[in-house]
This record gives sequence, C-alpha cells and structure tokens, in this order.
Amino acid sequence: MRIHAVVAAASLVGLLALSACASGPGAAPPTSGSTSEPALATAVPAPPAGEVRGTGTVMDVAGTVELCLGAVAESYPPQCSGAPIVGWSWDGVHGSESSGDVRWGAYAVTGTYDGRTFTMTQPPLLLALYDPIASDDPVGGEPGAIPESELIAIQDGLPTVLGDDGSQYLGSFPENGRLWVDVVWDDGTLQSAAAEDYGADVVVFRSALHEISG
Repeated sequence: MRIHAVVAAASLVGLLALSACASGPGAAPPTSGSTSEPALATAVPAPPAGEVRGTGTVMDVAGTVELCLGAVAESYPPQCSGAPIVGWSWDGVHGSESSGDVRWGAYAVTGTYDGRTFTMTQPPLLLALYDPIASDDPVGGEPGAIPESELIAIQDGLPTVLGDDGSQYLGSFPENGRLWVDVVWDDGTLQSAAAEDYGADVVVFRSALHEISG
C-alpha cells in the first residue's frame, strides 16, 4: 500500500509540472532561448487583392511621400513614418500645411497595397469631410479575462516580434481583459498566429486598411 501511495504521489507531481509548463490563455510566447519560435514572428499576411481604404496623415518630405496610419509626433513640422505612396499629387488637394520642404495633411486614401507600398487609385478625401462606416466589434462587446499585468507583458514584446518601424505595428493598448493591437494590414493571418501564441481572443488585431467591397 505504501508503494502504491508513493507511485500515485509521484504521478500527481508529474502531472502538476506538465500543467505548469503548458500554454494557456494569456501565456507569454516562447522566449528567444526556446526551441519553438512564436507564430507571430513568422506570420506574414497576404496583401489585399483589391482596393483598400485607410485614414491617416500624408507626409511629404522633400518629395518623399508616406502614408502614416499610426502615431504622429507633435513637433513642427510633425514627424511620422509609414508606407511609401506611389501616385500621390498635391494638385487640387486642400487642407495641407507646410514648413520648409515638409508638407502634410490628414486624408482618407484609396488604393492598392502590396505589403509595403500604397499606390493611389482614387483622389484623396480630406479627413474632416470623410464619414467612415463603423467597424464591427470582433469580440461582440464581451470582456476578456486576462489580468492587465499579463497583457502589458505581451505588449512589451510586440515591437520586437512585429517591428516598430511603422511598416506594420502601429500601437497597442490593454482594455477589458484583452490587448488591442493596431497594424497596417491583416487578413486574419496575424490574428490566427496570436491565438496560437497567447490563446483565443487574448490579443485582438485591428487593421488600419480596409478592403473595399464591390
């Protein structure tokens, strides 16, 4: 009987150890020293097939034009980084400001996106005059259950995984038990990878560019 008790106790300890090592909702992804790489580190969304629309700041520095979909530094002139724009022209475009060789303005833009470069297909619309269609709530208003400390730990690693040069990762914030992450474009690839790394609906990706249906 004592032998059986010892074996049972040892088995229980082993099960508890395995449970502690298993990933669950809110678990951090494998570290750089781990044998497995985070799914997000290799996830690359396919470029949209058709036209997309986005809203942001168009920044023209001495003829080099970029579409900044994320944060803009509150300097004068402002500073930001984003996707290079092909086919941009200021002819007939109102609402811009300029300082030295820098010209900028906030617009809704329509075009194609190949994963790095945005190509204009329609004239821009001054953002102040643009009436966007409200996006669907991907979680249906349901709160999450992950402590904010765990979400912040995940958030701290995202710039390393996704890159913080403005080409994809735009920003993130914890709210209602989930980490909300804004990126330039996602077709669902990043969302699926995040579910694999952290658990379902722990990290929610939002795409700044939206496909235009029809």
